[in-house]
Amino acid sequence: MIKYTIVDKETCIACGACGASCPDLFAYDDEGISYVLLDDNQGISSVDEDFYDDLEDAADGCPTQSIKVSYEPFDGDPLKHE
Repeated sequence: MIKYTIVDKETCIACGACGASCPDLFAYDDEGISYVLLDDNQGISSVDEDFYDDLEDAADGCPTQSIKVSYEPFDGDPLKHE
């Protein structure tokens, strides 16, 4: 199944765990807050299957649960599927 991801930038604490787990998907802004590279953190571009395991590791390792993963697009809203 297709997966989508987004970072809740309001709860991200800039710990760097997601980038360590999945550097091809996550980058950091000037304040160290994470965002998804695929679509500038909009959660509308599907994640390549090759990154599914690393994405799950990143989401599981996020201490604030800021990395959201869904089978539906987020349309820019990290709380859309909660």
